[in-house]
Amino acid sequence: MLGREHLPGREHLPGRERLSSREMAERIWQVLSAIPQGQVTTYGDVARMAGLPGYARLVGSTLARLPEDTKLPWFRVINSQGKITFPKDSPQFRRQMALLRADGVTVVDGKIAKTFRWMP
Repeated sequence: MLGREHLPGREHLPGRERLSSREMAERIWQVLSAIPQGQVTTYGDVARMAGLPGYARLVGSTLARLPEDTKLPWFRVINSQGKITFPKDSPQFRRQMALLRADGVTVVDGKIAKTFRWMP
């Protein structure tokens, strides 16, 4: 059986209405656009704030599909351990780290201190 994040068509969330993949992506984009400059949040927290608890992997795959020139602050989303998810020697890791630092976030060895965590 496929994971929840890969089911086509309309998704049924327990106790919630059925949502299309587009509707779920729009909820994720909305949360993403609200993350304040200089702060970060996790994939799981984005999912929860979007009304999609348990769908952290869907958040990751939605961010991976953003266009290269997106204005959405995808780089403000980190993993549950407070780290950049990309491999440390990858161009994506270096790009996210540079964007976070330019945003005012302190990144040490790929890890972001809890003081930068956004929890509305």
